[in-house]
Amino acid sequence: MSGSSSRPAPEAVRAQAEHAAVALRSIGEPNSFARRTDFWDSRYEWRRVFSELLGTFFLVLVAAGGGMVNARFGGHAIPSSARVVAPALMVVAIILFMGAVSGAHLNPAVSLAFALRGDFPWRRVPGYVIAQFAGAVLATLLLWALIGRHGSAGLTLPGAGIPAATALVWELVLTTGLVSTILGTASGAQAVGQFAAIAVGSYIALAGLWGSPVSGASMNPARSLGPALVLGDWTAWWAYLAGPVAGAVIAVGIAYILRGPGGGKSGRQAAQGMLGPLWWPGRIGLPADTPAREAGQSTGSDSEGGGQEPGEEAPHG
Repeated sequence: MSGSSSRPAPEAVRAQAEHAAVALRSIGEPNSFARRTDFWDSRYEWRRVFSELLGTFFLVLVAAGGGMVNARFGGHAIPSSARVVAPALMVVAIILFMGAVSGAHLNPAVSLAFALRGDFPWRRVPGYVIAQFAGAVLATLLLWALIGRHGSAGLTLPGAGIPAATALVWELVLTTGLVSTILGTASGAQAVGQFAAIAVGSYIALAGLWGSPVSGASMNPARSLGPALVLGDWTAWWAYLAGPVAGAVIAVGIAYILRGPGGGKSGRQAAQGMLGPLWWPGRIGLPADTPAREAGQSTGSDSEGGGQEPGEEAPHG
């Protein structure tokens, strides 16, 4: 029998080759195959959670510490523009130095958005959020221990004469823009690699420069509620929880309109980090490079919104 109907279809042959390649790569890349299937391997989850705790700690240390240090030294030691730009620069640094481990969310609203978008597993969200709040609390405690409670003691509060409801809407709008920036630079259509850190940091700086006098431009429930939890001062706390959460949900809707459903390769890489495919996670202090991928191994069939995605590996904050 020599009819062409007896031969496997080219698509079937290609699919079998791809599955075999994935299986072979997973033998030499711990956690890499699991990463492609919703983090089935959780042996390295503690590294991701610790990354979120440490990153949020540094972010809140700068964001809350700027105002406290300024108040400690008379109120004129640090210009207001520097106080709002410093957290943005810290976010850029955090994304660049450890975004590949956890995705550098640093913000419960970002974790929520990535999960709603289908780029991040829901079962990982509670651990990330707890770590983010823990980092914020630890940063506040350290600041108070070192320089005492000065100024607003790290709290995020509405500006003078600004109602809490206005602060809520303000935070909603600012967070919509922030999360839209994060989701946009995480998609295949805007695959800009590590320059995504600059995009996110630039947005935070610009939003702070003009939005800080109204609401503090927090855009981050952990940054606002961490100090409130330590101090026990819950002034307008609901505005800094509901505003960013609602903004994140709206941003996910905008992303769907612009790019269709999520769950693509680039979005997952940005949301989940690249722990596994970029290196072999072993004992700390013994890093080992992964073997170079063979040419043609990636087919680009894993796409977002139905289109082909470039294979960039860009973590986000």
